[in-house]
Amino acid sequence: MAMVQFTGVKIFSTTLARDREVMGETITRWIKENPNAEIVDKEITQSSDKEFHCVTVTLFYKHKQP
Repeated sequence: MAMVQFTGVKIFSTTLARDREVMGETITRWIKENPNAEIVDKEITQSSDKEFHCVTVTLFYKHKQP
């Protein structure tokens, strides 16, 4: 099994419902603002307790060669 090589990690996380609703747009904006970041892997995590639900999207990327 080959290991994915990365040089950076970007984490998006929220517990607020209104922020979860726009998380996709926030991630898309970050990707567009960072064209030299090539996404090589991702991880989506959800955790919750009786009151709060947390969603975390972790992007692993490497810097594109010029």
